[in-house]
Amino acid sequence: MPHMQSYTIGQAARLLGVSPDTARRWADAGRVATHRDEAGRRLIEGRDLAGLAVEVGRPGNEEDDPSFTSARNAFPGIVTAIKLGDVAAQVEIQAGPHRVVSLLTREAVEELGLAVGMRATARVKSTSVHIDRS
Repeated sequence: MPHMQSYTIGQAARLLGVSPDTARRWADAGRVATHRDEAGRRLIEGRDLAGLAVEVGRPGNEEDDPSFTSARNAFPGIVTAIKLGDVAAQVEIQAGPHRVVSLLTREAVEELGLAVGMRATARVKSTSVHIDRS
């Protein structure tokens, strides 16, 4: 099992498609739990950030109307769900307000070490979506 990643407020903001001030306000309001590292930085656990990303990405949840664009068809975000079958797998990524779902082999998911709460980038080419671990 991969080590669970934690994110700074700034990293979380980029993944959510909002400003660091908005991410900080959400943390202050208790919308997502934070803890401090040995350097005193506020961190958000990957699983908690994944839950917030799903919440923020739901239709009708555009309180700050974040704009999120795809540079060269890349959607950086956070893995919010993985469904493993015997051969195939389904990976969901919340990239700002966009939910991207990709079907790939179970072997690919295991080789990439994908887990809920980690950063990943969905790359879209024509009708296929490729997942890169970031």
